[in-house]
Amino acid sequence: MRIIGGEHGGRKFNPPSKMPYTRPTTDVAKEGLFNILQNNLDISALKTLDLFGGTGSISYELASRGAKDITVVEKDGSMYEFMKKTSGELKLENFKVIKMDVFRFITQCTEKFDFIFAGPPYALTNIDDLPELIFKKQLLNPKGWFVLEHEPGNNYKDFSFYKTERKYGTTIFSIFINPK
Repeated sequence: MRIIGGEHGGRKFNPPSKMPYTRPTTDVAKEGLFNILQNNLDISALKTLDLFGGTGSISYELASRGAKDITVVEKDGSMYEFMKKTSGELKLENFKVIKMDVFRFITQCTEKFDFIFAGPPYALTNIDDLPELIFKKQLLNPKGWFVLEHEPGNNYKDFSFYKTERKYGTTIFSIFINPK
């Protein structure tokens, strides 16, 4: 796996070989997502939240491109340790990794973010609850973005804050924007 752009662009990292619950975002999909983000948001000004952090790939990319504040939530112990180690090796500042269940984190969170990314396991049975929970808990700042990575079987076009989606093979990013 690699970081595509920014300060650490081209840097490779090797996650643990056994990742039972983790499905890393492909480089093609990640590159497409970051093209969208860079054309619409000032990444260097963002306070970000990465739910289901997995390998940390999305957050390393955000950090490499200058995001000012990054929080990653991951419940798997080996992935949590991997992200702590990798963020330390990259000397990432303002990079916080929290070992916790994502749904518990959402219900307890009192912070607001400019950008929230969720790349849950595709087999997660309550993936459809995520957009509703994010907006119900008011975790996004005004004009904040929530991006949900999912497969074609999920459809969020009728959700009130849904803006658009982008497809990269079987990976779909649904984008929701807080209008307030």
